[in-house]
Amino acid sequence: VQLQASGGGLVQAGDSLTLSCVVSGRSVSRLVMGWFRRAPGNEREFVASVKWNGRTTFYGDSVKGRFTISRDSAKNTVYLQMNWLKSEDTAVYYCAGGARSDSGAYPSSDRSYDFWGQGTLVTVSS
Repeated sequence: VQLQASGGGLVQAGDSLTLSCVVSGRSVSRLVMGWFRRAPGNEREFVASVKWNGRTTFYGDSVKGRFTISRDSAKNTVYLQMNWLKSEDTAVYYCAGGARSDSGAYPSSDRSYDFWGQGTLVTVSS
């Protein structure tokens, strides 16, 4: 299973940006999909996840109401729509997939995920 994240870039505070994660080797409908991020000097932080059904979503407190995770099964792709970006959203964003039966039990834990993309850098200037 391979995950290819893209869509990062340099934006200004208040702008929007959409990240994409193309999955190959397994259908996204058989994976719990998540987005995490790591800012310089910080621990990896949970951002959002979507369960196998494509409807049940979870968000980290810092992005609730601003970010939206979605899935396109036909394209085997997961998206992260980021609105009202802040400078503190600056980080490398990683998509991840969990294939185990218990991956959906703790979707905010990085230990629930088996596959990781390479990361895409989002820089928000204030």
